[in-house]
Amino acid sequence: MVDIAFGPEPGKRPDPSRPGHAVMQAIRRKRLYGGLLLVIFVAVMASGFQVAQDRNAGAFIEGLSRLDDFPREVLSEAWANRANLPGLMWEHLPSLIETINIAAVSTLFGALAAAFLALFLTRGLAPAPRLIGVLRRITDALRAIPEIVIALVLIFIFGSGPIPAVIAITIHTIGVLGKLFSEVAENADLKPVDGLASVGATWGKRMWFGILPQVAPNWFSYALLRFEINVRASAILGFVGSGGIGYDLKIAMQWGAGKYDQVVAIFIILFLTIVLIDRLSDRVRQKLTHGDAQ
Repeated sequence: MVDIAFGPEPGKRPDPSRPGHAVMQAIRRKRLYGGLLLVIFVAVMASGFQVAQDRNAGAFIEGLSRLDDFPREVLSEAWANRANLPGLMWEHLPSLIETINIAAVSTLFGALAAAFLALFLTRGLAPAPRLIGVLRRITDALRAIPEIVIALVLIFIFGSGPIPAVIAITIHTIGVLGKLFSEVAENADLKPVDGLASVGATWGKRMWFGILPQVAPNWFSYALLRFEINVRASAILGFVGSGGIGYDLKIAMQWGAGKYDQVVAIFIILFLTIVLIDRLSDRVRQKLTHGDAQ
């Protein structure tokens, strides 16, 4: 007779007289697997640290005592010239605006392209289901390549300036938002789409009237979040010659002592800008996704 309680597979059955025995066995197995994973993790971390230590120019432990040397030098010089900070912040304001413009244009182009691409990536909505796998691999590739690598390649083609930064950030934004937009669209209610299809609406009209009104708040929320990230990315790309506030920061740091007040001024306005954008976009996202109740 088949054991309907534990299935037809042969093997030792739990003792009915010890109802907690099977639970304890499962807990012990879980702890064993967790312990093995912890040991493997520690071993990998230790070996990776040793490899990094061997390839590093100096010893990590010995360098800890000098960890605050550079920040102390920068801050002490900036404090001595603190009266110049407001003027320096105003002087670098045009570069900051350029950085924000790079992020805004990249986010706009990337979000529009990702919104169009997401509808072709979503199961149940794509007009060509056979292309879903290919398009998903393309978005994976766009996300996998860092913006700085794309920018370095484009600088050889277009030269220094904001154009390589805009293209690089746009490409990466398409890859990231394309996946996020597609996941939101997969959770959309298909009843409006079926209703529109029953009256002969085209695929474009089904998407426009049946899907976009449902996903637009979350899509816009993700686009705002990506805009925050792109502001930071555009500042970083300035270090490779893509313009903006990052380029000014690179020049100031290369000059070294005597320009550290400029470094601090640039950090201050960049920090304040990112905090302001974060607060504004967070407030907008809350209203979009939760309504005025928040």
